[in-house]
Amino acid sequence: MIVFEDVTKDYKGGNHALKHVNLRIRKGDFVFVLGHSGAGKSTFIKLILREEQATSGRVLVDGLDLSVMKKRKVPYLRRRMGVVFQDFRLIPTMSVYENVAFAMRVTNIAEDKIKKRVPYVLGLVGLADKADRLPDEISGGEQQRAALARALVHSPQLIIADEPTGNIDPKLSVEMMELLKAINSVGITVVVVTHEVALAKRFGKRIITLDHGVVASDTAPAPMEDDEEVAAQ
Repeated sequence: MIVFEDVTKDYKGGNHALKHVNLRIRKGDFVFVLGHSGAGKSTFIKLILREEQATSGRVLVDGLDLSVMKKRKVPYLRRRMGVVFQDFRLIPTMSVYENVAFAMRVTNIAEDKIKKRVPYVLGLVGLADKADRLPDEISGGEQQRAALARALVHSPQLIIADEPTGNIDPKLSVEMMELLKAINSVGITVVVVTHEVALAKRFGKRIITLDHGVVASDTAPAPMEDDEEVAAQ
């Protein structure tokens, strides 16, 4: 699903965000990516989303080599994944239903499909009774679940959660991780990027730790020899 082959990312001013990173996350994996501020976590996400390109090495997502991907194909790449951001990024003037539906409308999905899919996904995350509420009318935990519903609405095979528990209390953090575990149990790859070591260890999943741009540890190292076939760009 995700392969980093000797990936280095440098920014202007000599900032080495990632240095010779090799890792592989397979389809169906649940992985925590840990690291302090400045460890390279944000760059890791940006490379997967093709918001940034590696200075050297290759990044592959679902068999696609992002180093040779044309810009016009990037939106299609991003539709294969769902992203849950720390700040939720819900539109404040739209209801929970409309926030989730909007993610489908911008990709020209037929309205009849939206009317079927959105209530189903809201039910999955426990928000069926909050569909008509505005974001500021629901709790922080519910806003996070609305963001998760939006990420799930396109039936992605990969969910990336960027500090998903950063704005909610510890109890709700555990609930969010349980939801992600349930999503992973049906074969969806889940990557949780966080600085919360204790939370990651609690769930007994693979943990990749970044430190100053390098992989400092990996509780389940994956060999790079059997790389997924790179699809034609």
